[in-house]
Amino acid sequence: MAVTKWYSLRVISGKEKKIKERIEKEIARNQWEDHVMKVVVPTEKVYKIRAGKKVISDRNILPGYILVEADPYALNAELVDAITSLPNVIHFLGKSEPIPMREAEANRLLGKVDESLEAGDTMIEPFIEGETVKIIDGPFNEFVGDIQEVNEEKKKLKVIVKIFGRGTEVELNFMQVEKQS
Repeated sequence: MAVTKWYSLRVISGKEKKIKERIEKEIARNQWEDHVMKVVVPTEKVYKIRAGKKVISDRNILPGYILVEADPYALNAELVDAITSLPNVIHFLGKSEPIPMREAEANRLLGKVDESLEAGDTMIEPFIEGETVKIIDGPFNEFVGDIQEVNEEKKKLKVIVKIFGRGTEVELNFMQVEKQS
């Protein structure tokens, strides 16, 4: 088993997934599986709450980059040219002589990807204390209140709702409220 290194490949932002598929097809077509081990678009799972539903999506951690794990001795001019001549690929870091990423940096990015798969819960638009929200579920449905406290771990909010002219504290989970626009 060869010692592999991670390389960063600059690509047109927004086309990372498509480019990753093209590179993988090119590797298979040329039987370079023992030269290039992995092609990764570093993303993390994030969610928004839309109409009271949790919508999970992938957010790119490094827009405009793809990480390529390859055997540094096999990453020759032919292989580099084949990858960089694909549509929407700009170049490797180090152009025609790719410079490997520092192990710590590669691990940090890949670790973020792994953590995100385990957690799967980073909110894109977090709730903020003092923000006004509308309750969309439960006994206080349709009430509007201000967030007094946010508990990220438990995914709960303390909201002050006016009932008969007096502020009352209500504890709700993230799924029971939506942001007021």
